[in-house]
Amino acid sequence: MSSKDFLIELGTEELPPKALKKLSDAFSQGILSGLDEAGISYKDHKSYAAPRRLALEISDLALQQADKEIEKRGPSKKAAFDDAGEPSRALLGFTKSLGIEPSDLEEMETPKGTWLIYRSTESGKATKDLISDIVAQSLAKLPIPKRMRWGAKKEEFVRPVQWVVMLLGEEVVSGETMGITHGNMSRGHRFMSTGEIQINTPSEYESKLKTEGKVMVNYEERKALIKSGVEKIALTVNGIAIIDDDLLDEVNSLNEWPTPLLGNFDHDFLSVPAEALISSMAEHQKYFHVLDANQKIMPHFITISNIESKDPAQVISGNERVIRPRLADAAFFFETDKKTSLESKRESLKNIVFQTKLGTVYEKTERVAKLAQRIAQAIGSNEAYALRAGELAKSDLVSEMVLEFTDLQGLMAYHYALFDGEEEEVALALNEQYMPKQAGGELPSTHTGCALALAEKLDSLVGLFGINQPPTGTKDPFALRRASLGVLRIIVEKGLDLDLRDLIAWAAEQHSALENKELDTQLLDYLLDRFRAWFDDEGISAEVFLAVSARKPTKPVDFDNRIRAVAAFSALPQAEALAAANKRVSNILAKNEAEASSELNASLLSEAAEKQLADQVSALTSKVEPLFKAGDYTQALKELAELQASVDAFFDDVMVMADDIAVRNNRIALLKQLRELFLQAADISLLSR
Repeated sequence: MSSKDFLIELGTEELPPKALKKLSDAFSQGILSGLDEAGISYKDHKSYAAPRRLALEISDLALQQADKEIEKRGPSKKAAFDDAGEPSRALLGFTKSLGIEPSDLEEMETPKGTWLIYRSTESGKATKDLISDIVAQSLAKLPIPKRMRWGAKKEEFVRPVQWVVMLLGEEVVSGETMGITHGNMSRGHRFMSTGEIQINTPSEYESKLKTEGKVMVNYEERKALIKSGVEKIALTVNGIAIIDDDLLDEVNSLNEWPTPLLGNFDHDFLSVPAEALISSMAEHQKYFHVLDANQKIMPHFITISNIESKDPAQVISGNERVIRPRLADAAFFFETDKKTSLESKRESLKNIVFQTKLGTVYEKTERVAKLAQRIAQAIGSNEAYALRAGELAKSDLVSEMVLEFTDLQGLMAYHYALFDGEEEEVALALNEQYMPKQAGGELPSTHTGCALALAEKLDSLVGLFGINQPPTGTKDPFALRRASLGVLRIIVEKGLDLDLRDLIAWAAEQHSALENKELDTQLLDYLLDRFRAWFDDEGISAEVFLAVSARKPTKPVDFDNRIRAVAAFSALPQAEALAAANKRVSNILAKNEAEASSELNASLLSEAAEKQLADQVSALTSKVEPLFKAGDYTQALKELAELQASVDAFFDDVMVMADDIAVRNNRIALLKQLRELFLQAADISLLSR
C-alpha cells in the first residue's frame, strides 16, 4: 500500500509551561490512537513541543485504510423461504436492508443448520478524508481543565490558535482545524525568525524551524541542551549547577531558543538562609542556583534567555537588576523575623482558624504537642523534645518570610529555632514535621522528627474523620491521602513498633468534641487501605494484599512483614495447591461452624492420610509458633509449605463428611487446626484464583 509522511503543527500563543509536555504527549497519542482505530498504518512518529506549538510528524502513513471484509448473517435457509419456495418476509427484509437481491447471498453450513450470509469487501477510505477528524478528536480529548475562546470565534482551546500546518507528503490537507484553514506556512521565533517559513515536506519540518525560524521544536533535545549548557557555564566559576527536574521542564517549556547566561548577586545576601535565596531565584525568576565544592550556595545564578543576544551583558544586567530586590526582600524578612522568637509568634496562631469545628492553629499545636510526646514515649525518644517541637510546630506560619515564600514553612522554623537557642533536634523536627512531602519523598531523620510528623498528620486525620469530613472522590483539601501514606511510610521504613489503633486512640483523646462514633473503624480501614496503592506500585498482587488485609493486622511494620512473606510464599511451587486447599477448608468450616472444634481426638483417626496430616500439623505447630511470635512470617510459611503433599493426600483419600458424626467432627477439627496455622500469617485461601 502506498504511503507518505504526515505533519500536523498547531501554532498557538504561549502554552502553559507546566502543562506543555503533558499536552504534547496527549495530543500525539490521541492522533496515533485514532489512526489505529481507523485501521490506518504508519511506520514511526516524532512528537514536537515548544512554547508556541504542538506538532507531530508521522513517517510512511498509509494513504488509505485497508479494505475490510464484511460478512453479515441473514436468516437460516429453512426460515428464508416459505413452503412454495418463495422468499420469506425475513429474507426480503434482510436483503432490502443491505440493498441487494436474494441471489447475492451465499450459504454457510453450521452445526445448527444452513444459514444465508452476505459477503462483500468494503473499500478503505482515503487517509486525507479522515485525518482532519482524527486530529480534531485528539484536540477535543486533551487534558485541559479550562478552555478559552478568543475574538469572535466559537472554537475553544487552552490558548488562541494562530496557524495550522497539515501536510500529507507535499500536499496540504484541505480543511480547517480550530477555525484555521490548513496551510504549509509555519512561524519561527518572535524576534529572530526571518519571517514565515514554508514547509514543503514533513521531513524538513524540524530542520527548517531550527535554521530559518530559530526554534528548536524537539522537546528532549532542547531540554538536554539547557541541562548541558547550565552545567557547563557553572564550571566557569568553579561551581556545580543544581538542576531541579521540575524547574528544568518548566524552563524548557518557556524557551524556543535557549541560551544559558551566568549572573551574580551581592555576597551580603549569603547571610540569608540558602533555601530562601533558592526559592526567590527558582520560584519567581526560574533561575538555577550554583553550589561550591562544599555544597554552599555561591553568589551566582544561571538564567535561560529565549534569545541569542548580540549583547548578552545587557541581558545579564537586566536579570541582576530584577533579582536584587527579590533577594533584598528575603533578607529584610529574615532580619525582621529574628526580632521575635518562635515562642512569641505562637500567640498569633490563636487568630488563625485551622478548621471551624477543630479550632485554631494554636489549639492544633496544643494537641499535636501532647500527641507527639505520647508517641515519643512509645518509641523511646526524648519526650521533652517532642513536646517542645509540637508547641512551636506552626509558629513560622506567621513569619514574614513564610507569608511571602509559603514553600519555606518548616524550613524557616528550623532556622529561627536555632537562632532562638532551641535544641538542634527540636529545630530539625520543625522542618521534618511535613515529611514526606511527596510520594517517595525524604523521611524524618530524627526520632523527634518522626514523633512530630506522625502527630501532625494523625491530628488532622482523626480530627477530620471525627467530624465526618473524610476525603471524598477527588476532593481532599487537607491532603489526608498523602498524610495517611506518610504515617505508614514513617512507621514502616523507620521500623517503629506502633499500633494504628493506639495512635488513633491517643489522637482522639486530644480532641474534645468528635461526632463520628465509628471513627476508630473507619479511619483504621482507611489507613490500611492506603497500603494497597503502595504495594501495587511495588508489583505485589492484589491477592497477596487481600490475603493479609483479611487478618487486619494493625501494626504497619507487622503488616509489611506479612505482605513480604505472603508474596514470597505465593512464588513457591506448593502455594497454588495449598491456597486451593485452604479455600476448600474455609468452605467446609463455614458450612459446619457449629461442629468446628479445635480439639482433636487422636483415637478417632483411622485413615493413613489423616494420621499423617495430623502428625505433620502437630509437628509444624511446635516448629512455627516461635517463628510467628518473632514475626518471621517468611520462614514460617516456608515451613508450612511442606504440608502440601499431606494435604493433597488427605483430600484424595479421606471423606471429611463421614457418616459417623464423631469421626466427621474430628476431621473438621483437624482441618480447623490446619487453617489456623496459616491464619497466623494471612488468609491464604484468598490467593486461590
